[in-house]
Order: sequence, then structure tokens, then C-alpha cells
Amino acid sequence: MSRALRFALSGCILFIVAVVPAVYYRSVYTTGKRLRVIDPGRVYRSGQMTVEGFTDAVHRLDIKTVVNVQDDFPDPDLETSFWDRRTVKESDLCHALHVRFVQLAPDLIARRTVPEHRPATIDQFLDLLDDPGVYPVLIHCKAGLHRTGCLSAIYRMEYQGWSHDEAYRELLAHGFGDWVGTCSNDYITQYVLSYQPGVRHGRKSADRGAWPVERKGLNE
Repeated sequence: MSRALRFALSGCILFIVAVVPAVYYRSVYTTGKRLRVIDPGRVYRSGQMTVEGFTDAVHRLDIKTVVNVQDDFPDPDLETSFWDRRTVKESDLCHALHVRFVQLAPDLIARRTVPEHRPATIDQFLDLLDDPGVYPVLIHCKAGLHRTGCLSAIYRMEYQGWSHDEAYRELLAHGFGDWVGTCSNDYITQYVLSYQPGVRHGRKSADRGAWPVERKGLNE
């Protein structure tokens, strides 16, 4: 066998063994970017998926409401697929799929006002999820780690009765990052560690388990 032929065969083997699996992994990852279950049949979380992945998730999970928590991209451009870089506005795709599109921008308040007060986004988020008509819900940001992680922790504590420690540990386990996931991070402090379950606009809920049927969510 000639040297050139051996070199060509080695290149082909390397391509098959290393390049093809890597490209396949990136394709699968980008399509369904960190799509995970929070509460089966009710709440899911993810990063910003492609149109292909987004559409599949909506149909497969029967998603009724999409909550985009990116403040830098309130209506992001979604790439059609890993192989097709043409884009579609997320709100337009939701409209085409008959899915409600909600944009929430996680805010912060002055440290000295915590825990007596909390970011307005928390109450907006609770107003939305108190409405049983919004489920199943998909919550996402760009990477599906930080902003999504904070609001997912609120859902755990408010609607599933998780402790602050349990919600915090899951947040870290889902990739928030140990070096930024400390009490020095205002998002961790204001959205997780200082969160008070059962509070609505500063008042204790009379029945934490009751979800008002007539309460409307955002953008209505």
C-alpha cells in the first residue's frame, strides 16, 4: 500500500472516529439545547433552541406558553436548524404554532432593600404561573443555565415545596457554576436564598395551594 493511500485512509478513519461524532453531538445539542423536565407535563426548561428543536418540543410536550427570560434579546432570532442558519423571530414562531409568548427580564433591586422587598420579575412570574391555563410551560434563556435556573428554583420552592437548600443545589447541579453560584451573586441572593414562598405582592397567600382560575397572566 502506498504512503499516500495509507495517509488518505488514516484521514478517513480520523474523520469518521472524531469529526462525525463531534458534529453529530453539536447538532443534537443545538437542536434541543439543554431541554430538561422541571415538573412532568407542566414545566420545562431549556436554552435557546433552533426552530427545528423548538417546534419538536412544542408538539411533543404540548407546550402552551413559552417564557423567554433574556433581557438582552426580548424576541430572539432562532436559527432554522444546525445546518440552516436562516432565522425566525421567536414570537413569530410561537404565533405560527399557536403558543403564547411571554418575555420576562429578571431584574435586581438594591441590596439594602432585601429581603423586605424583591425584584418585580418574581411577582410577574408568579402572576403568570398562578394561571392554570398557561400550562405546560417552557422557560428558557440563551444558555438555559443562569436566568432560567433562578426562575426554575422559584418554581421548585413556590409550587413544589422545595427548601432553599434543595433548590440552590439543583441550580448548581444544572450548570449555574460554583464560582458564580454564591451569595455574592445578587441573582442567587434575591431569587433563591432570600425567596419567601407563599407571598403575593408583599401579602401572604391565604391558601398557597389555590391557583385563581380568573387571574390573567402577562401580555393579555
